[in-house]
Amino acid sequence: MFEIIQKEILCSQVVRMIVKAPRIAAKAQAGQFVILRVSEDGERIPLTVADYDRANGTITIIFQTVGATTLALSRLEAGECLQDMVGPLGRATETENLKKIAVIGGGVGTAIAYPVAKKLHEQGAQVHCIVGFRNRDLVILQDEFAAVSDRLIALTDDGSFGEKGLVTDALRHLIEAGETYDEVIAIGPLPMMKYVSLLTKEYHIKTVVSMNPVMIDGTGMCGGCRLTVGGQTRFACVDGPEFDGHQVDFDEALERSRLYREQERHAYERACNLFGQEVR
Repeated sequence: MFEIIQKEILCSQVVRMIVKAPRIAAKAQAGQFVILRVSEDGERIPLTVADYDRANGTITIIFQTVGATTLALSRLEAGECLQDMVGPLGRATETENLKKIAVIGGGVGTAIAYPVAKKLHEQGAQVHCIVGFRNRDLVILQDEFAAVSDRLIALTDDGSFGEKGLVTDALRHLIEAGETYDEVIAIGPLPMMKYVSLLTKEYHIKTVVSMNPVMIDGTGMCGGCRLTVGGQTRFACVDGPEFDGHQVDFDEALERSRLYREQERHAYERACNLFGQEVR
């Protein structure tokens, strides 16, 4: 069992939990993830390690309540336990020899971008962070990003927080103003990562994206998380989750992400009914 040490509601749909997991905390690196179950009969879901504390043997997970399992997870409180958790899984973010980087996060993807920005900052790199949200009510981790950014730009689609616009608008402005980057790291919704990659391809800037397709076993055996990268099949759980954004077939990934949308919606509605919660 993995005890929840602390729970915090970051915004209406996003929760941060600190979980006791000493063996995972001892080896976790930025960019890696865990797979967990809330209950014995529950499904296995991947969540990125948003932070870790080796001394206290804890890891931090941040998730959005968008499905049946994340809804069930969000109802647990400090002192309760997860059924099981395995990790760290995936390949850690490669940050060596990077001197100046733009880290871009979109929505709850900012929770994945944060540990990457933190690691780069700790290594002495110059870090420019661009974070985007739909509106003020969904903004998270601003203080955390401010602490690890040499430059931080926050945007919302409606202008209710920070600047109004898209992360691609801010990135293009920085590049055209003369900023040069060794690499751009983009983490968030698939359309956002697609258009960031298309933009950086214009300027020949290496771009890394973090892919989060349907995942079951996390060991490359089931094939559920397969992607096409550079014309070849890759598996996000063992080959990723980070890939060259200029090589990812985003259209295929978007199509596959919609395969189980109806089933996921039905499962979420059943969970809401079970817990007596309003369906969003």
